[in-house]
Amino acid sequence: MTLVLELDRCKEQIRAFLTSNFYISDVTALNDDASLLDQGIIDSTGVLEVVGFLETTFAIAVDDSEILPENLDSVQGMAHYIARKMSSAAYS
Repeated sequence: MTLVLELDRCKEQIRAFLTSNFYISDVTALNDDASLLDQGIIDSTGVLEVVGFLETTFAIAVDDSEILPENLDSVQGMAHYIARKMSSAAYS
């Protein structure tokens, strides 16, 4: 599967999780690069829920040192983070 297709699949799954678990007033306005924290969609507790979702859904382990805004604050950030984790696991 190409990286673009893999990223799109990840984004779809992330978006579905967010819309079913957090209040999002306008789902169509949720851009891939929109900050989930700045928009008030997730808070610190929500970040932990997102981490649990990512670990379960994508069979990855999120280290405490990786709980960073660039990895978890947007749909796009999460998709790229997952791709990097899965890629590094494939080459380990």
